[in-house]
Amino acid sequence: MKILVQKFGGTSVTTPEKRELIYRRVKEAMEEGFKVVVVVSAMGRKGDPYATDTLKSLALQEYSDLSLRDLDLIMSCGEVISAVVVAAALSARGIPSRALTGSQAGFLTDGHYSEAEVVDCQPGRVIELLQHNEVPVVAGFQGADPLGEINTLGRGGSDTTAVILGAALEADKVEIYTDVSGIMTADPLILKEARVIQQITYGEVFQLAHEGAKVIHPRAVEVAMRNNVCVVVRNPEDPGTGTLITAESSLRGGGYSTRGRRAVTGIAHYTNLVQFLVKLEQPAPSKELEMFQRIGEAGVNIDLISVFPLMKAFIVKDEHCFKVENILKELEIPYTMEKDCAKVSVVGVGMHNIPGVMARVVRALNEQEIEIKQTGDSNISISLLIKQQDLHKAIKTLHDHFYLSNCDLS
Repeated sequence: MKILVQKFGGTSVTTPEKRELIYRRVKEAMEEGFKVVVVVSAMGRKGDPYATDTLKSLALQEYSDLSLRDLDLIMSCGEVISAVVVAAALSARGIPSRALTGSQAGFLTDGHYSEAEVVDCQPGRVIELLQHNEVPVVAGFQGADPLGEINTLGRGGSDTTAVILGAALEADKVEIYTDVSGIMTADPLILKEARVIQQITYGEVFQLAHEGAKVIHPRAVEVAMRNNVCVVVRNPEDPGTGTLITAESSLRGGGYSTRGRRAVTGIAHYTNLVQFLVKLEQPAPSKELEMFQRIGEAGVNIDLISVFPLMKAFIVKDEHCFKVENILKELEIPYTMEKDCAKVSVVGVGMHNIPGVMARVVRALNEQEIEIKQTGDSNISISLLIKQQDLHKAIKTLHDHFYLSNCDLS
């Protein structure tokens, strides 16, 4: 049985016209011989009646002490509503369909409300529907623990639902439909020259997602990589093939390549960051440890961490700035901070073991008089902290410098 899992995001299910596109994509796949499973997100975005954030706000604006259990219950409703509406839309057009909650589709979770992990997926009911030529329409973002308690999976949960289901069903591929035509070389809202990357590795797209690209959630990529699930990112309105995520990259040639492989595949970014610089008069390992422990206990994620005997540097999201300030003041640790920062990252499996990529990045930004405040790197990425006002210029500079607008992306 050839199986295809198609996941549709919130903007793809909001109107009858959008749902008509879902019908077309499902019908096309069935005509190609696939048994299709559909996974859906909640309709729309915050402010829309059935969006997850809207449902969450509905409960919290009057009852701020609502338990995490009850919050998960109300947040899971958006995807269930979408599943019912999409199943009805498909059935009305002659494709028999059945809406399923996450637990009905076999998702067993670990019991952690709001950020649950899926510990098992037993899609027996999904398989049964496929055998009877029905299209299961599964509510993403959710499952149930061994006691039947509903758990949501956190941000990107519907992407993760689709990939886990694809792995459990041994599907031929998983298609993630979103409002862009694929994974881009940069954010198209910032850079009009950004182009679709037709094929990219799991590692590259995981790093791009981790560094701020919002097309697919890092957790979904991690599941796909672990289970060797073939994933395609597409736009339901675009006839193009989108981006294939697999173990191999096809990005070849062009500027600053070595042995035929391009050094940089894409650029991602984060905004609204704050840099903290902690300067000590003498080494204080115990105080340093307590600082990091307390920041972690406060639920604050720190990034671009640089540790020297008398100086520590790191960045946090602007929303966590006051928490970190209070901790440093309580510990009587001297610090300075700079707000309105942004992080821009270049990512590419081709830069692995290629010397000189950092020098090229620094030179390109220096030529545009863009100040680099801090750097960090992995074997396939280089991240730079800059002033937020320089972000657009930095992205365009790096995109042009590595010839991402005119490279062979096929």
